[in-house]
Amino acid sequence: MLSFALEFRTQTMNTAAASAATAPQSFKDVWLVSAGHALTHWYPATFYLLLPLIGKELGLSYTEIGLIITVQQMAGAISNIPGGIVVDIIGGKGYLMATSLFWVGFPYALMSITHSFWMLLACETLVGIGNNIWHPAAIPMLAYRYPERKGLVLSFHGMGGNLGEALAPFVIGALLGWLSWRTVVVINVVPGLVMATLILVLLGTLTMTRKGDDAINAGGEMRGVKNYLRDFASLLKNKALMLVSISTAFRGMTQVGLLTFLPVYLAYELNFSPFVVGACLTVLQVAGFAAGPVGGHLSDKIGRKRVISSSMMLTAVMIVGLALAGRSIAFVIFVALVGFFLYATRPVLQAWVVESTPKNLAGTGVGLQFGISAIGGGIAPVVFGMIADAYSIYIGFYFLAGTIVVANFLIFLVPNGEATQAKPVGSSKSDRLPARSITPH
Repeated sequence: MLSFALEFRTQTMNTAAASAATAPQSFKDVWLVSAGHALTHWYPATFYLLLPLIGKELGLSYTEIGLIITVQQMAGAISNIPGGIVVDIIGGKGYLMATSLFWVGFPYALMSITHSFWMLLACETLVGIGNNIWHPAAIPMLAYRYPERKGLVLSFHGMGGNLGEALAPFVIGALLGWLSWRTVVVINVVPGLVMATLILVLLGTLTMTRKGDDAINAGGEMRGVKNYLRDFASLLKNKALMLVSISTAFRGMTQVGLLTFLPVYLAYELNFSPFVVGACLTVLQVAGFAAGPVGGHLSDKIGRKRVISSSMMLTAVMIVGLALAGRSIAFVIFVALVGFFLYATRPVLQAWVVESTPKNLAGTGVGLQFGISAIGGGIAPVVFGMIADAYSIYIGFYFLAGTIVVANFLIFLVPNGEATQAKPVGSSKSDRLPARSITPH
């Protein structure tokens, strides 16, 4: 496996080194990768909308519904870190993103033949594993191709995810008026296959290899798994990286819990149709779509910590408002506000992690962040389900407000002041990058 990875890197480095040597002026790579990111979020968003229908058909409790998403998130948590290491070793970002996109979409098609709770869990496990390569490949690639605009560029990438999550409930909700959910999941594979093919053709040879001392993701170094595992231990001692990643995990608890049980609440408690449920989820994501660039741009100008802290606190307030709003028009307003403030933090946290990680371990650092985040995302649904079964679904929403408050508290513990870009680990002295000043957080 290692020899194949090194041979693959050798073949692709020469093809892409020249084009990657300077930061691109065009944003076409950003738009393409963001479109691919939209599809990686399209499929989970589809599944969140289908969960109430699947739950009723299979007679699932709130706890069992939460456990389905918990299994998916935990599979992602286990596979994210190895996925980040693979990204750093291979370096062929285009091939990896196309593979990830296909792997995310295909298991959902398998659900069309699922008639038991355990088969459903198996499909969700495959989804969790398949999604672990996209972010470690895409996020460092975008961040380092546009080094002075990390927050903004990553916000565009995040907007792609929000766009996928916004369109999917609306489109799938409309299709469910004509087709069964089993037919829908089969048809739903097509856009993923098309986008995976486009990325394979247009970005297949893209790597992050650079000349001289501007090495990114182990570019120019033939370093094996053993060296990466040794260097990985150094990331666990990085205080800023770990605090931001753990904060991301608590934020992930809020996001995943909300996405899992908001549609269930709308379908079970308010008796909304799939189309109306999809429309409410679209409102949530459209607000998040608008918030991403705002949060990313402001964090580039005034610092990461200020944007994250204020957004997280307001998210907690809006979730409480959501639980109290009931059937009134205020409910939709609170849905939009939750989406805006919750998703404003996503690109900012990602940019902060990239800045706190050595460049030649960028994929591993992002994989670590998403792995830790997936643990939080895995805990929330099953805990929410247990609370809802034991008390009520309304109490579950208060639990989610509490998780975002904890996330905010951890952000306050991240050291203030000037930060420097961490130097590549394990490289020779001549290969190390000079420290670069970063906006205070």
